[in-house]
Amino acid sequence: MKKLIPFAWLILIGTSWGLTVPLIKIAVSTGYKPFGLIFWQMVIVALVLGVVNFVRGRELPINQKVLLFYLAFALISTLIPNAASYKAYTVLPAGVMSLLLSFIPMMAFPIALILGLDQFTFKRMAGLSLGLFAVLLIVGVPNALPNKAMLVFIPLGLLPSLMYAFEGNFVARFGTGGAGPLQVVLGSSILGVVIMGPLALVTDQWINPIHKWGAADLALIAASLIQSFAYTLYVLIVRKYGPVFSVQVSYLVTASGLGWAMLILGERYSGPIWFALAIMFVGIYLVSPDLKENEIHSQTK
Repeated sequence: MKKLIPFAWLILIGTSWGLTVPLIKIAVSTGYKPFGLIFWQMVIVALVLGVVNFVRGRELPINQKVLLFYLAFALISTLIPNAASYKAYTVLPAGVMSLLLSFIPMMAFPIALILGLDQFTFKRMAGLSLGLFAVLLIVGVPNALPNKAMLVFIPLGLLPSLMYAFEGNFVARFGTGGAGPLQVVLGSSILGVVIMGPLALVTDQWINPIHKWGAADLALIAASLIQSFAYTLYVLIVRKYGPVFSVQVSYLVTASGLGWAMLILGERYSGPIWFALAIMFVGIYLVSPDLKENEIHSQTK
């Protein structure tokens, strides 16, 4: 029964994170710009986690080392990926954005190799090759996307996957600067607020909260609350079970994201998209080590 706990965490995080996909699509549908959305998202996350941290009676670590870590984590986990994804969401279907998140394990493996966190195998290289083939299906097969004009946004939609893949390896390689999982997300969110507030104002992307709230505002709040929960748990399992095992959450983020988008937004997808999804899952399976291998790696660290 104890062996099922890691997978239970993956299911909880994956299905929760997948729900944010259609919520973000709703949030950007009314013309809200990325910087304004990111600012208020990080305000909400900082407030929620700040209250939780206070109730727990914990101090937020503040020193030069941990501040640099907060900054790095803010950039690679939220500011850069969300700026890219929020722009891509304005054009790409939510389900396609979910599918692109499947590339996190594909990208995590070569990064883990570079950082010395994993070892090369031909099995995993085959998995990477299948991931590339899945992308070619999406961008090369006629009618895979509703509109060919969407093709130019595929690289932008892939950037968040690259950042998330680097994030897991970053935490595994460099630690969390002495802060706990919740404190990492809290500290990086506070720094993100400081950074994104001026940027939103200067670029005319500020969202005035004093107005009659609609579906976009409620979707942003819901997505922010879910992300604060999911991200904290994700950092926790990265530290406990390692980055390569943890990024398998992408299976569930993708599958649940597609399901939530169909249920909430009424999206439907062509045959090539489903074929690409199947190939992607096979690729993720080949790239990811089994649980026993991951346990051995964790014990030797």
